[in-house]
Amino acid sequence: MRLRAEFTTEPFDGEGDPPPHATETFAALEKHGLTCEFGPLGTSVAGPGEELLPALQEMLAVAFAHGASRVTLQVEQADE
Repeated sequence: MRLRAEFTTEPFDGEGDPPPHATETFAALEKHGLTCEFGPLGTSVAGPGEELLPALQEMLAVAFAHGASRVTLQVEQADE
C-alpha cells in the first residue's frame, strides 16, 4: 500500500531560515530514501506504507527533539 503524508511543525517563524524542527524532519525522511517536498506551509512525503510509517514515527521524535511544540500530521492512502 502506497501512502502520502503531509505535516506541519510549530511554532511557525515567518522570517528568516526555516527552524530546525522543520529542516531536521525533512532530513530524517530523506535519509529513508522517501520522496519529500518541503514547502512554506508544510512538508509532504510519499512512499510504501512499510517504509513510510516507521519514518513518520522517527520524524515525530526528531521534530520534538529539535524544538517543535506541535506537529500536525495527515496520512492518506495514495493507491489509485
